[in-house]
Amino acid sequence: MLFLSALLLVVAFLVGSLPLGHWLLARAGVSTRLNSAHNLGVENVLRRVGPRLALSSAALDALKGVVAILMASSLGLQEVTIMAALATYLGHLNPPKFLYGATPPRGRGNLVLLGVLAGLVVTGALPFWAGLLPVLVYAAVAGYWGFISAATLAGLAALTLAVAALHIGPAAKLTTLGLLVAAGWRFKENVGRMLDGTEPRVGEDVPLAGKRDDVVVAAFMIHPMNLHDFWSAQRFAWLKPLVERGLVSEKMVRQMADEMRPMKVGELRGIRTAQGKEIRCYLLSAPLLPDRFRDDPELATKRAIEGARLAHELGAEVVGLGAFWSVVGNKGVDVQAAVPEITVTNGGAYTSGTIKAAIPGILKHFESAGRDLKRATAGIVGANGVVAFGIARTIAPQVGKVIMIGRDLEKLERSANTLRRAAKETEIVTTTSYDTLNEADLIFSATSDPNPVIFPQHVKQGAWIFDEGRPADVDESVSKVPDVRIIPGGLVRPPGSMTTNIDLQFGQGNVPACLAETLIIAATGEHERKSLGPQTLTENINFFVDEAQKLGFEVVD
Repeated sequence: MLFLSALLLVVAFLVGSLPLGHWLLARAGVSTRLNSAHNLGVENVLRRVGPRLALSSAALDALKGVVAILMASSLGLQEVTIMAALATYLGHLNPPKFLYGATPPRGRGNLVLLGVLAGLVVTGALPFWAGLLPVLVYAAVAGYWGFISAATLAGLAALTLAVAALHIGPAAKLTTLGLLVAAGWRFKENVGRMLDGTEPRVGEDVPLAGKRDDVVVAAFMIHPMNLHDFWSAQRFAWLKPLVERGLVSEKMVRQMADEMRPMKVGELRGIRTAQGKEIRCYLLSAPLLPDRFRDDPELATKRAIEGARLAHELGAEVVGLGAFWSVVGNKGVDVQAAVPEITVTNGGAYTSGTIKAAIPGILKHFESAGRDLKRATAGIVGANGVVAFGIARTIAPQVGKVIMIGRDLEKLERSANTLRRAAKETEIVTTTSYDTLNEADLIFSATSDPNPVIFPQHVKQGAWIFDEGRPADVDESVSKVPDVRIIPGGLVRPPGSMTTNIDLQFGQGNVPACLAETLIIAATGEHERKSLGPQTLTENINFFVDEAQKLGFEVVD
């Protein structure tokens, strides 16, 4: 009898894992990766494929729940029948990969649970009231609050309490508790979204790529710059007091962050172009701290690839790589190769474009303040990079001296020789030392360093500093140097009235240029303009500058 019981539980798991809905949708030519209720909510399949296929797929999922319970009840053992409910649900949540391929869809399994409940009532394993109670609780929570995940967890909690009140063996009671735990683990991301305020409710409009002409969908990857940023997400706020009291170490938090897959942590809404097109942008994050990008680039690339896949599942047509994500995977090249279904951009072209647009104004203001531009010395920090070298190329003919600072002196000299040929009257020097910066009247900085690189000892009184670094290259203490002016670079104000549930720390209504590039690609449909790799085409820089103006984006100066 023990052998038969174990065999029936294995059979229930296999029945639960059968991809009946997956096969039906695949046969109809629908990509089931785009129909992940785990990511888009219970109405996702209905919106994407219409009522006939959606209801047919749902019916098949419910049917396999009923069939699995009916088969398990053949032994006439109540506890085995109830245990089969958990086996069936686990089979649906964690099917063998050979049935789906390398990436099985991550459905919630609500219809399977409904079928399981129906089977338990029909076979007499549960009284009618115990099967009806969780359904009523589910309907009440879903109707009142609108969150399907919360409704499912509340329904399973009601089932657990109902079974606990029955005169039944402990195995059955542990089984219903197991159902609640399994669902809680599956819905952990949805619970996080509820805390962050980004989980869609029943009936809420969730735009999908290509479904509406007046709405486009983009995604953008961010990450915390420090532990303070980590706590700012509501889903992680509970960790802060534990760390402060020494109950959890910062090392443990960092290790936990390393294990977390990308998640949706915010949204940008209210962005509307001058032509009336709405741009919706999902903010995604795998909470790697800056040092992890340097110490474990393979992990960072893996998470960026997972983030691009999540963006695709959420319905976005383009995903931008922000901050240190922009340099992983050969500056996005490897990410795009791994996820060809969605456009990936590192935002370099429009970042360069905003600088190109801002520099003339900065130099004009510098001269209007009574400064002699032709006799001025300009320091270029991060000159080994594409953006900083672009700045050097722009200003070299206009100043008396340029100091190029970078990490690779040999590469700096090659770049400097190019500038010397173009600006023969300008003195151009190269160095790896920041100490020479204190000669500069103008400082332009664009590094990818996770920490500040410019401190008071590097800056002379009255210097103007254009800081393009993200995070900032200029330490806060520099502001105490007399008459120093610090100008943040690469900030853009999107058109419309942008709102967000998360502080991007760029000032109200502002976004970094790399994010703006992502939005512009989505709005224009010019996906071939994406920025990948170390090279940035001049024609693409000009394209984003021109299109941004047409769409209503404004460079913040």
